[in-house]
Amino acid sequence: MTRVAVSERMLQWAVTRSGRSPDAIAKRFPLKEWLRGEKQPTLRQLEAFAAYVRAPLGFMFLDEPPSEELSIPFFRTSDDLEPATGSPELIDTVYALRQRQAWVRDHLINLGYSPLPFVGEAGIGDDPVRVATLMRRALGLSDDWAAPYPSWEEALRRLREAMDAAGIFVVVNGIVGNNPHRPLNPDEFRGFVLVDEYAPFVFVNGADARSAQMFTLAHELAHILFGFSAVFDLRDLHPSRDRSEKQCNKAAAEFLVPARRLMEVWPNARETGSPLRTLARRFKVSPIVVARRLLDLGLIGRREFLDFYRQDVSTSKHRNSDTAGGDFYKNQNLRVGARFFSHVLAALYQGMISYTEAYRLTGLRGEAFHEYAQRVMEGAAAT
Repeated sequence: MTRVAVSERMLQWAVTRSGRSPDAIAKRFPLKEWLRGEKQPTLRQLEAFAAYVRAPLGFMFLDEPPSEELSIPFFRTSDDLEPATGSPELIDTVYALRQRQAWVRDHLINLGYSPLPFVGEAGIGDDPVRVATLMRRALGLSDDWAAPYPSWEEALRRLREAMDAAGIFVVVNGIVGNNPHRPLNPDEFRGFVLVDEYAPFVFVNGADARSAQMFTLAHELAHILFGFSAVFDLRDLHPSRDRSEKQCNKAAAEFLVPARRLMEVWPNARETGSPLRTLARRFKVSPIVVARRLLDLGLIGRREFLDFYRQDVSTSKHRNSDTAGGDFYKNQNLRVGARFFSHVLAALYQGMISYTEAYRLTGLRGEAFHEYAQRVMEGAAAT
């Protein structure tokens, strides 16, 4: 039986990186014997070990651990208390979208696309009202764009569609790729944005409550207008102490709930038995977004906001069913995106890329790739 030589440092790195306890790992694998050099794993054991600790198999053959760092800033709400590093799940997700972005950027340039005019259009020192106006203009929306929709869930879908139509690739997922054993933790991060003048990517953590995703999308859109990439956690809907994050929050809040209109309806709303939900129905956003806006404008206190926020999150049943279970192929509309997939499919059929490359870019292989391709083509033909 062929065994594979793996260095002790790589084994230790894989264990530490996984976040799993050494005792838990040792129950499945002869880890102590491997670390002492008494035995070496077989290739099959090494494959199983790498999958269990969520480490790329190829890394296990290295002599020294690789340097794994986020390629973009990570703004935490408590950035003075916690290191701005990411979990393997976050790092792998950012890396996967970086690959997609690099490919589709070159593809769009080769097709003769022009840079998106709104990327970096705003300045950090700009008035949030102006930035919100630019955000709406970029998406072709009015300041009451959400009013026609019967619910904020419908408005959330409309916002995703408007961003996609404007040239922004929006990805919503609660796991790494299509791996249900690698969930993304919303307590670690709500989303991130990879800014690019041809192919900006916005990622929303689909494991987060839907009631928080509207604000995440608007926050990331503000990042694109300001022209810089970042990961953020937005704990309790409060930004980090970084000035740019505060400005993104202000612009996002003004985009979703313009201050002028809120001030007009607040006197009547607060006379109702449930002013936050009354305003939520009025503006077609979640009650949490309304509460955040009222806090920003000094109409409610921080304690009142936090009490409502925690109660709403703890009782919310609006988890993103599009990313957890349900129809696998419908999920790909959020995890991959029909527009991105269409670019990959066109390049594949024109002989510009191989199936191997298409599989790598989309995370779909074999029958799953071809089934989704059929659905995307049928959807395009129906529009």
